[in-house]
Amino acid sequence: MTKPAKAVALISGGLDSLLAAKVVQQQGVHVEGINFFTGFCVEGHTHAIRSKDRGRPKRNNALWVAEQLGIRLHIVEVIEEYKAIVTAPRHGYGSNLNPCLDCKGFMVGKAHEWMIEHDFDFIVTGEVVGQRPKSQRRDTMPVIARESGAGDRLLRPLCARLLPETLPEREGWVDRQLLHDFSGRSRKPQMALAAEFGFADYAQPAGGCCFLTDENYARKLGDLWQMRGERSYEFDDIMLLKVGRHLRPRPHFKLIVARDDGENNFLMGYRRQFVHLNATSHPGPLALLDGEPAAADLELAARLTARFGQGREAESVEVEIVHPGGERQLRTVRPLPAEEIPAYWYL
Repeated sequence: MTKPAKAVALISGGLDSLLAAKVVQQQGVHVEGINFFTGFCVEGHTHAIRSKDRGRPKRNNALWVAEQLGIRLHIVEVIEEYKAIVTAPRHGYGSNLNPCLDCKGFMVGKAHEWMIEHDFDFIVTGEVVGQRPKSQRRDTMPVIARESGAGDRLLRPLCARLLPETLPEREGWVDRQLLHDFSGRSRKPQMALAAEFGFADYAQPAGGCCFLTDENYARKLGDLWQMRGERSYEFDDIMLLKVGRHLRPRPHFKLIVARDDGENNFLMGYRRQFVHLNATSHPGPLALLDGEPAAADLELAARLTARFGQGREAESVEVEIVHPGGERQLRTVRPLPAEEIPAYWYL
């Protein structure tokens, strides 16, 4: 007897990757999952931090998918390697700062390396022809297969019958007739297949889990790059971009102001890295100051901090300003009225 073929499936946690792995698994193939942590995924961050989201389910959808399939999931951290994809994508960005084509090629390439290292036979992804405007088109799908190095060891079970035959099909590891011909942006075929398999509690599609596809997040990241004069970031940067109200009242500094107790607690962990401000006379948010402030800037930052606290209508508010080295200042300021905050300060 020959041993069964082995496939590594890219598991994002969404419905498509769940179904693609299941379709292959149903054919007797040994499937294991792989998930790449870039730092930009929505899951596990904002839902866990914000007070208003405390009632929402807290789960890692990739782990949940692996549990539903009964497969092993390998989570691989690629934060440093992924920087080049975000800052200088060969194929450019999508509608925001999402390097979707380069991203998919990168992840399939990493899966291909893992496949070789662990003696697996092919790679499975949940891609569907025409579902994404940049990375899932008939003309870009071959680019991913070629540039990743996976070639025809890359199988897309949900749309395989619309694409050229792959090695797993030619070798008989999977039956092409049991694969699918899904296309377009409608999720109805996938939802019908999910019902057939008995899956009901899956992640709802909403443009993927990547913050880089989010217009607001992309604007804040672009602002960060402009301030620094280069496209670079560290992990703390991309975490902080997900949290708080961001305002840039001057080109050389910005404020990150907590919006609720959950964000207050999160930003507390960054107090030693930034100048931080908080009102001492009235309840209010913690604010981090990112940049090189002058004395006049600290006055403005204090007035803004007071504006977002419960003393916003008071004649004066005491605000403590603490520098990373421990130096403390206490200022009594008049909260900045809402009408004096231009809309363009908000990032």
